[in-house]
Amino acid sequence: MTETISKNFALVSLLFALAIGLSVALVAWLISRAVVAVPEEDRAYKDPPPLGFRLIWWPIQAIAYYIEPLVSAKTHAALLTRLRKAGLDFTINPTQFVASRLFGALLVAPVFWWGLASFDHPAPGADGFRTSLYLQLAAFGALCGWAYPAIWLSDLLDTRRRELLKTLPFYLDIITLCVEAGLNMQGAMNQAVAKGPKGVLREEFQRVLRDIRAGKGRADALRDMADRLNEISVTNFTTAVIQAESMGMNLGPVLRAQADQRRIERFLRAEKLAMEAPVKMLFPLIVFIFPCTFIVLFFPIVMKFTHAGL
Repeated sequence: MTETISKNFALVSLLFALAIGLSVALVAWLISRAVVAVPEEDRAYKDPPPLGFRLIWWPIQAIAYYIEPLVSAKTHAALLTRLRKAGLDFTINPTQFVASRLFGALLVAPVFWWGLASFDHPAPGADGFRTSLYLQLAAFGALCGWAYPAIWLSDLLDTRRRELLKTLPFYLDIITLCVEAGLNMQGAMNQAVAKGPKGVLREEFQRVLRDIRAGKGRADALRDMADRLNEISVTNFTTAVIQAESMGMNLGPVLRAQADQRRIERFLRAEKLAMEAPVKMLFPLIVFIFPCTFIVLFFPIVMKFTHAGL
């Protein structure tokens, strides 16, 4: 009887192992089919993606391939506008950005689960509470992973905007000096790209020159730059240049007026930030600095009164 039970147990164990092996093989086969189905992207005319995207590029590309039909045209257009303003439209497409957010959620959620499991010391009878806590923390991790690429993109947009507004008067001065020295607008932009500091405007003027060399009209290339950056200062500059060229005006005074106006606007922005600084310092001053100061000042007095009362 014992021998029969042992044989049956061995047979069941063998069948169970075979079932697990077949399941793993089936999953591996399905994954391999899904991997083979993802076409290789032609990036010959594109810029390399940022470092974080390069580290997880294959999962992003695979997820983007399968979710592309699910991304609506409205979402695609809105993300493309933001990526274009961030200078990433020739780096990643909107579907790949959405895929990065999905992969971030799938990656961070188990990390949060593992982190809690590493420091968790369960109490007896708390299984239900622990399961709920694990699920909540995993959901919070997924939310963080989903939100991080959007936060990163917003920070990149803010950084590029500040850099753009800071360097615009300098580039306009270079272009103005070159035009007043006898160069045309295209030659002046070439000199600005060659002599100007690295940054947003240098990349954008390089792109304008590249579009002009590709056969696009100068006015259209400047309008495209204004649409990409979506800044009123750049729009005013491009509009003034296009109108002056269409009317046959001298570009020197127009560019000089634009450079002076942009410099005045930069000074006013700096003045505004300087006036806002004391107001922004009130909260940390009241919450963090004043209590410490009062403790340092009044602690000896309180201790003296306490000892005197004793």
